[in-house]
Amino acid sequence: MASLGSVGRNSHKFERPPFNTSSSSSSSAPTNSSLKSNGGGGGGGGGGAQGQQHTARPKGPTSNSRRSITPTSRTRALPVDYDPESERVRVAVRLRPRNADDPPDADYAECVEIQPELKRLKLRKNNWSSEAYRFDEVFTETSSQKRVYEAVAKPVVESVLEGYNGTVMAYGQTGTGKTYTLGRIGKEDPSERGMMVRSLEDILSSISATDSVEVSYLQLYMESIQDLLAPEKTNIPIVEDAKTGEVSVPGIEIIKIRNLDHFLQILQLGESNRHAANTKMNTESSRSHAILTVYIRRSANEKEETDASNRNHVPTVRKSKLLIVDLAGSERVNKSGSEGHLLEEAKFINLSLSSLGKCINALAENSPHIPIRDSKLTRLLRDSFGGSARTSLIITIGPSSRHHAETASTVMFGQRAMKVVNTVKLKEEFDYESLCKKLESQVDRLSAEIDRQQKLRENERGELNKLLDAFENSSAEAEKRFLAKSELLQKENARLASEMKEVLQELDMQKQQNKMLIDEVARLVTSVKNTKSLEDENARLESELKDVIKELQNQKDQNIIMHDEVKHMEMNSKHVKQKQDNSAYQEVLAETTQMYEGKIADLMKQISDIQVSLEKNEVENSRYHKALVDTTKMYENRINELNQQFEEERARAGEIEEVNSTKELLKEYQNSVQVNAKKEINELQMKLQEMNQLQETTANELRLLSVEFKNLESEKATLENELHYVKQSLEKEEKRRKESEMELLNVMKGVPESEEDFEEKVSYMHEHLTKKFSSLQNPNNSNRTRETILSQRNTITKICEEVGLQKILSLLESGDLDVQIPAVKVVANLAAEDSNQEKIVNEGGLDALLMLVESSNNTTILRVASGAIANLAMNAMNQGLITNKGGAKLLASASSKTDDPQTLRMIAGAIANLCGNGKLHVILKEDGAIKALLRMTRLENTDVIAQVARGLANFAKCESRRFMQGHWRSRSLLMDDGALSWLVANLNTTSTSTRRHLELAICHLAQNEENGRDFISSGALKELIEISEGSAKEDIRNLAKKILRLSPLFRKELRSE
Repeated sequence: MASLGSVGRNSHKFERPPFNTSSSSSSSAPTNSSLKSNGGGGGGGGGGAQGQQHTARPKGPTSNSRRSITPTSRTRALPVDYDPESERVRVAVRLRPRNADDPPDADYAECVEIQPELKRLKLRKNNWSSEAYRFDEVFTETSSQKRVYEAVAKPVVESVLEGYNGTVMAYGQTGTGKTYTLGRIGKEDPSERGMMVRSLEDILSSISATDSVEVSYLQLYMESIQDLLAPEKTNIPIVEDAKTGEVSVPGIEIIKIRNLDHFLQILQLGESNRHAANTKMNTESSRSHAILTVYIRRSANEKEETDASNRNHVPTVRKSKLLIVDLAGSERVNKSGSEGHLLEEAKFINLSLSSLGKCINALAENSPHIPIRDSKLTRLLRDSFGGSARTSLIITIGPSSRHHAETASTVMFGQRAMKVVNTVKLKEEFDYESLCKKLESQVDRLSAEIDRQQKLRENERGELNKLLDAFENSSAEAEKRFLAKSELLQKENARLASEMKEVLQELDMQKQQNKMLIDEVARLVTSVKNTKSLEDENARLESELKDVIKELQNQKDQNIIMHDEVKHMEMNSKHVKQKQDNSAYQEVLAETTQMYEGKIADLMKQISDIQVSLEKNEVENSRYHKALVDTTKMYENRINELNQQFEEERARAGEIEEVNSTKELLKEYQNSVQVNAKKEINELQMKLQEMNQLQETTANELRLLSVEFKNLESEKATLENELHYVKQSLEKEEKRRKESEMELLNVMKGVPESEEDFEEKVSYMHEHLTKKFSSLQNPNNSNRTRETILSQRNTITKICEEVGLQKILSLLESGDLDVQIPAVKVVANLAAEDSNQEKIVNEGGLDALLMLVESSNNTTILRVASGAIANLAMNAMNQGLITNKGGAKLLASASSKTDDPQTLRMIAGAIANLCGNGKLHVILKEDGAIKALLRMTRLENTDVIAQVARGLANFAKCESRRFMQGHWRSRSLLMDDGALSWLVANLNTTSTSTRRHLELAICHLAQNEENGRDFISSGALKELIEISEGSAKEDIRNLAKKILRLSPLFRKELRSE
């Protein structure tokens, strides 16, 4: 079997009348007769109803292929391997895995047998009767989403990318996995993504920057088209083009897709606005047909043009669209348990699916009349069956033998669809708009380029003229300058020549002086040597002087000793004079004294001579020193003068060399006068060298900057590594959190959504009355088996044991809807059990539910949370907690921000349970709960009205009881809000069960004598009389008669009439 991707490149296909009533039988007869002769194009003869296997169709065209030619389209040659079977509708079947509602294993094995290798399905009624059907693809319950997409939708997507229209559609019984196959977003697990997400992923990866992708998303709900991306747009009309027959829906929101994340946001927005409800067959049953349309605009591939004459061709554009249709599931009312508004929805769903089946039957049987106008669904799918689109259909079935009839009907629908043949056409148009824009941009670009070139030439011409003028001026000035400089150099040359002679003479004189200086230096050297000898002599004299001083010191010491001896002798002489008076001794003493005095005088003279000689030596020494210093300074000054003269001689020698160089320059100048142009070139070369130097400087700076840049890059890489490490750690942490949440969600998947449990329960005040009528209000309860209830309770118990109630309640605060919704469903089921209610309240579950009611805008969360609060409101203690925490006000506020009937039913049920507590009546009145109850009846939904009636009956009963006990002596609180008028107006327009609540409410209000005037003025007294006579319940008739009999006001009013 040829793949749809390869067939999509063929431009000539079977010409079959589109999906309309104007098609003639003669134009389509050849095609369909060929189909019949070949077993319906892949189906068995007679559609496989008799269990025959399908035979393969022979390849090759059986009818003349043609293609519509428009002024903006082009035709192509028919390929040799053309396969007409490729244009029929491709049908695949997918088996859903078993769930808790399916029968045991024995029955399961006997119902459906899948043979994927033979692409065949066997359907057994019993052990001896079976039917076999062949399809294009057969998928088991273990087939992955990726494999299903690649076999069913990917060929259509590839064909759409080549310019053909395409349709992917899912059909099957409710609860068999259509929405999972097509619309699964796969936010947590990409492997679970459906065909919608995978198709857009392939499209966005295949287009170029010049291509565009846009999407629209609408639903067909109760034969009314609603835009899922703009929910305020409802009842949108369908428009058909009279010339082409194309169907369009004007006014819908078409959004250009930027990337895959953008599309996922749009798809999630659309899914949140789609109608869904809880039935026995499916907890989230789609109640509308959803159609996602992808519009693709691509430029044609010019490489395919082989005609040389069309090189200057007009650009072409291919416009194609892809329809992904998620049909609502067919259902039987006796199995789905639909009633009220759900029953009306089921009627419209089955009606539109029946119309689609009739159209496919008519196309398969080559009927001259195709009833496409019987339903808006068939009009929207006009191009998908019998039109110009390539269509793939996937039918989904369940394994349960309990639904054998529905499974057989789905299989037969697929078999008939395989007989439908489409005429695939390539929609290719001349893109005059883009060509015009392209030519205009080229003209503008060329004009700007011409202007720029002209300005550039003018600027260059001006620059050249300026350079020429400047060169001429500079040449004249240089010539003048060179002439003046040459004259000056000649004069300078003469002057230098004369100076040269003088310098030479001075040099000769300097040479002689130098010789003299050298002789003087030699003499000075000898004098310096003599000075050294004088210094040595001086040193010797200093040493001798030191010796003389030492000797004089010794003499002084001896003189001192001598003086001491003289004194001693004088003392002795005095003693001698005193003792002896002889003159001889005195004479001896006098002689001795004179002798010593003479010696002392000699010694003093010697000392004075020595001192004089020392002073002379010192004077002579100082004179030698002074002469030595003067001589040294003189020679130093002379040496400095000689050095200066030497330097001057050297400078004069340099001047002589400069004179020689000047002569050489003069010669060069004389040569340069003849080659002025060469000198200018040299100057330009110098400038070029300067530019090169500047360039080298710039290059060095650039290298420094590059080094700095590399350093910054390394720092950036380091920071990026650190950031990557932090991101990895955060991703690991996030992955761990998501894994724990996924484990919890996997455990929660088996838990049913008990949104109606609060109706199966009753308040402690109405237990005996409500039990009697609960089976009438919800007949599905009677079908529940004890095993199912035990299974649900065991599942809930298992969740609490494995996960923990605190963990489940913490998930209610998650920002992810895919986490919040299962968590709130589990809490609602737990709240249905009286034993769990106290735990939920103690763990903060009531606060979390009230927070969801206040903050969430999701319909499902609001509905299930209200149902859970309704379950908790069965307990009198919980009722007080709910009202004290503002629960009544939150419920009243929530009723004003939704129009979903099922959500309003849950909210009304919760308020109705609170009305059963007489202590809370004043709070309910102040919080606006009574007004909210009456306001919810605006939709006129029977289920909502039933809950409102029950709430008013509870309120009136408690109030009448307090009145009978003497605790209440005022007019009823319900009178101010118009409750009595509403009761009277709806008494005769509701169902039997709702009428019972209305009758009870009127009777209980009539027991309060303060309400008597209101009864008379509003006509409620007449209704009370009718209740006493015609109520279906005997206890209500007796209560009404008793009130009429005991009320003085009513008896008086009746007598006056």
